[in-house]
Amino acid sequence: MHTDVDWEEVSGPLERRAEAYAPLTERIIEQVRAVQPEPRRIVDAGSGPGVIACALAEAFPKAEVVAVDGTQALLDLTARRAGHAGVGDRVRTHRAELPGGLAEVGEADVIWLGLALHHLGDQGAALAEFARRLAPGGVLVLLEGGLPARYLPRDIGIGRPGLQARIDAADAARFDAMRTSLPGAKAEVEDWGALLTAAGLTHVETRTHLLDLPAPVSDTVRAHVADVFGRQGGGPREDLDPDDTATVARLLDPDDAAGIDQRPDVFLLATQTVHVGRRDT
Repeated sequence: MHTDVDWEEVSGPLERRAEAYAPLTERIIEQVRAVQPEPRRIVDAGSGPGVIACALAEAFPKAEVVAVDGTQALLDLTARRAGHAGVGDRVRTHRAELPGGLAEVGEADVIWLGLALHHLGDQGAALAEFARRLAPGGVLVLLEGGLPARYLPRDIGIGRPGLQARIDAADAARFDAMRTSLPGAKAEVEDWGALLTAAGLTHVETRTHLLDLPAPVSDTVRAHVADVFGRQGGGPREDLDPDDTATVARLLDPDDAAGIDQRPDVFLLATQTVHVGRRDT
């Protein structure tokens, strides 16, 4: 995994995002259930703070769920969350770097790879390794792709209209820089279905799920939106022009009536594309 990110620092934003996206996760789990109704072992590869691992344990009460991550603090969060959710007896944690560390876990009926693959330099080789760790008939669930999320109207009444489009462009540049800096980085055409097939998987299915949470949103969603505009909780962004930076600072000010904490028009509209492939033998 890419080691330049301080995963402990971003654990709060990661938890809030996963909680905000819970309705979408439920639909993805139902997509998985249709192809693998009773898995015995599920591996959440790159599990972060364990929100998804616990959701998987709750959805599949007969399954052991193994949360695999390279950061012990995130695994500790996972263990605590699992205990509070009443699934601590079926969620275990395993500290390892991906993808090689899965060899110590054993074969899995489901490997859930949620927004983690793009942190690995050679994505094609990583997918082949994940595919080898599936039991016969097992499925790899890859979450990559979709459309940029939207949280506010195009014209928010402060600053120049179109702020989110400019943030999207800055995010794309930052993502490209992250990808090229990874050890062993290899450019790939992001045809995820083709990459799953090249990894030896069959019955590849791609589906995009919609998350539509109109205003007014919950406090959890509002906090997630603030994380996004503060680049995962780190304060006003530095990769925007001064006018946009000033606008973001106002959005993050809890005492500003135009800020995210007080605005009545905050919403969450997002999509997530999911690719599922099966190991036949």
